[in-house]
Amino acid sequence: MDVQVNDMIQTRKPHPCGNSLFLVLRVGMDFRIRCTGCGREVMIPRAKIEKNIKKIIRPEEVQK
Repeated sequence: MDVQVNDMIQTRKPHPCGNSLFLVLRVGMDFRIRCTGCGREVMIPRAKIEKNIKKIIRPEEVQK
């Protein structure tokens, strides 16, 4: 899966705050993502996050 830094990802399960959009801050064996609702940052293993991604929103798609 081609996820890059500054991409927005929509997950299948929402964060406990109710939001399902996250900003990708770091990519590698672990992903660091920030909830766009409450601002909480979470480190998640690559295998777990790739299974949970519903949609990837690129920064250039947001500007259009």
